[in-house]
Amino acid sequence: MQNEKRKLTLEQQNAILTTLRTRFEGNMNRHKGCKWENVQTKLEHNLEKLWSLYEMERTGGEPDVIDYNQKTDEYIFFDCSTESPKGRRSVCYDGEAQKARKKHAPSNNAIDLAKNMGIDILTEEQYRRLQLLGSFDTKTSSWIKTPENIRKFGGALFGDRRYDTVFIYHNGAESYYASRGFRGQLKV
Repeated sequence: MQNEKRKLTLEQQNAILTTLRTRFEGNMNRHKGCKWENVQTKLEHNLEKLWSLYEMERTGGEPDVIDYNQKTDEYIFFDCSTESPKGRRSVCYDGEAQKARKKHAPSNNAIDLAKNMGIDILTEEQYRRLQLLGSFDTKTSSWIKTPENIRKFGGALFGDRRYDTVFIYHNGAESYYASRGFRGQLKV
């Protein structure tokens, strides 16, 4: 049943491919040496991953290729929206934190949303790498993958960019704010 949900109509496939191509061609600094035709071929042979990119786009992530791994023959997409994706904000860190919230629990959490979309939440290293490509999260913040040794104490990490500097902070995993979402990555 889950695979049934992860299918796009031909019209949706064409629309997301057009959007991705336009973004790819408009931001060549993010993926020097990559050719769109090669990316499109990979996507056309990986329709479930194309569905994940569609979901990234639908929720405001503006996914784009940021690298190509020659060893694994994979293109790496990150959410490249200027601010944390609007359709993924007001979420706590994970399901455990969501359940722990006795009053005013958020409707969802970053880890489960990412899993349902078929993507991975960015790590601190990936988040810092994204920030080398431009200025992201100057008004918002984004949850990042939290190491277990921090999570076991109830904390979670998030990042943002202020004063032309990337900051990584901690917060209670159950916290959520209208300006905090999460960014994802997908390998195709």
